[in-house]
Amino acid sequence: MKRICYIISLFALCLTYNQAHAQRCLPGMKGLQVTGGMADGVHWNSKSDFAYYFGTAMSTYTKNGNRWVIGGEYLEKHYPYKDLQIPVSQFTGEGGYYVNFLSDRKKTFFAALGLSALAGYETVNWGGKTLYDGARLNNKDAFVYGCAATLEMELYLVDFIALTASLRERFLWGGSMGVCHTEYGIGVKFIIN
Repeated sequence: MKRICYIISLFALCLTYNQAHAQRCLPGMKGLQVTGGMADGVHWNSKSDFAYYFGTAMSTYTKNGNRWVIGGEYLEKHYPYKDLQIPVSQFTGEGGYYVNFLSDRKKTFFAALGLSALAGYETVNWGGKTLYDGARLNNKDAFVYGCAATLEMELYLVDFIALTASLRERFLWGGSMGVCHTEYGIGVKFIIN
C-alpha cells in the first residue's frame, strides 16, 4: 500500500513539475477595465467637500506586460455653501502608456507606472448660475486639458479577471476645480481576447 501511495505521489509530482503557467499580458491581448474610487482625500461627512470618480478603459498589451490605455472618466466634487452642496463635474478622455515594472514569477501580480494625456469638459452646478438664496456663481463651464501619472496594481483571480488598485495624480488646467487632484480606487479588469 505504501508503494502504491508513493507511485501515485510521484506521478502527481511529475504532472505538476515545470508546468506552464497562465498566459497573461501577452502582446495583442486586450482588457476592459472598470474603476471607481475617491478623490482629494477621504470625506465621510457629507457636509464637507467630497469627491468621487468612476471610469472605464480599454488596454492593449505590448511587450513585457506594458500596455496602451484609452478610456474615459467622470469626476465629481462637491463644495459646501451654507446648507447646500454645489457639484462640479468633469468628463475626461484619456490616452496613455503604462510600463510594467514588477510582476511575480507566476504572473498573478503586476505593478505598472503610467503617463496619460487628458482632455475633457467641466461643468459647475450643471450650468445653473443662480442659487436658491439669490447668490450668483461666477465660475463657468469650460474645456479642461492636462495629464495624469498613475501607479496601478493588478491581481489576477483567474486568467481573464483581475482586481486592480490605483493611485493617480491628475493635473488639469482650464477649469475651476484647481489643477491637482489625487485619486485612489479599485476596479476590475476583464481580458476579452
